[in-house]
Amino acid sequence: MADVIEQINFEEKIIKAKELLEKLSNPQITLSDSIKVYKTGVKELEDAQKLLDEAKLIFSTVNKE
Repeated sequence: MADVIEQINFEEKIIKAKELLEKLSNPQITLSDSIKVYKTGVKELEDAQKLLDEAKLIFSTVNKE
């Protein structure tokens, strides 16, 4: 069950990052808002990368057994 929750969180983080990218593409966004959106997007992608790294570690551990 935990694996399913982590997968959903990973998927949600990628979707959120894509939504933030769309906001950055808006020519009407202010510089201040674009910096906030960028920082949030980077955080989402870093969190997603951590989840992916954990999944790779689990896979490689299980695969060695």
